[in-house]
Formats: sequence, C-alpha cells, structure tokens
Amino acid sequence: MDCGCSRSTKGPRVEEPEPAVVRAAMDGDLAAFERLVRCYQAHVWRFLRHLLGDAAMAEDVTQETFLRLYQRLPTFAGRSKFSAWVFRIARNAGVDALRAARRRDRLLAALPPPPPGPPPDARVEAMAAVASLSPKLREALLLVEVFGFTYREAAEVLRVPDGTVKSRVFQARVRLTAWRDAEGRAGEL
Repeated sequence: MDCGCSRSTKGPRVEEPEPAVVRAAMDGDLAAFERLVRCYQAHVWRFLRHLLGDAAMAEDVTQETFLRLYQRLPTFAGRSKFSAWVFRIARNAGVDALRAARRRDRLLAALPPPPPGPPPDARVEAMAAVASLSPKLREALLLVEVFGFTYREAAEVLRVPDGTVKSRVFQARVRLTAWRDAEGRAGEL
C-alpha cells in the first residue's frame, strides 16, 4: 500500500510525502494521517533508537512523536520540508524523554543508600521518600521533576504563582535530602 511518499532511487533516504497527503491530513483526514505515520514510523523509530540508546524507550517516544505530530499538524506552515518538521518533533520528544529519565535518576539518587542486608526495591524507596512530603510539596515536585513541567506550566496546573512552585520544589528537595540523611543515620544505628 502506498504511504504517500515520493520515491527516489537514492537508497534508504527519507522521502517527502505527496503535498496532497499532507493537506488531507491537515484537514483531518485520518486515512491520510495514517499514510504519513506509515511513511515515517520506521525512520523515526530508528532515529530515536540511536538518540536514546534504548529500543523500548524509542518505541514509546515514537508513539509520543506521532501523537504530537497529530496534535500539531494543523500548524505545519510549510516553511521547511515535512520530513524535517517530523524529525524536529521526534527530536524534541526524545530530548524530553531523556530529561525525564535524568529527573527520575536524580530523584532516585536523592534516596538514602540501602541498609545492609537484602537490597530494597529502589521504586519502593522512592515512593516512601516522596510519600513523606506534604501533598503541596509532593505535587509540585512530581509535576516538575517527574513529569517534566516547567515551573510556569506547573503553576498553571496548581493555580499558584511560579514563585510558589519554585519554593515548593526547593523545599521538597531539602526535605528529601533530610529524609535520606535521617534514614541513613537510622540504618547505621
């Protein structure tokens, strides 16, 4: 089945979709959008697999890319090649996924070292640390550090000023550090 991309004889090059397919997708034609997905899906996944270094994560981010593409399709202005626009969306989704992974890693690193004996599940430790926070601190920390919202976006969600979110995230980090230190000392006793 034709995916709506023009063909060339230059090997595995990413091709441009037919302008009519892009216009139809922009006008809400789901079959045309599906053709665009089929045209780019393997290329985007391969790009993200190399960018992220993880095939499973690349699969998830590929889905996120096409969700974003669908949401932003009406804004495509044609100032660049459609393929470049698709890959820019994929790159941004990949960078967002890497940032989210780093935030999760930082949150796990803020946890106390495991006590001697059988190693506890890091996820259980992280949940216990976050659960020790007040709901206001917890929600601010989760929105910013885990879900990747900017302070401004988190402020919109929480309906508080940006500065309040910054303060709550800072306080949450301080309390997590204190929690880690207290748990570490308790493990030494």
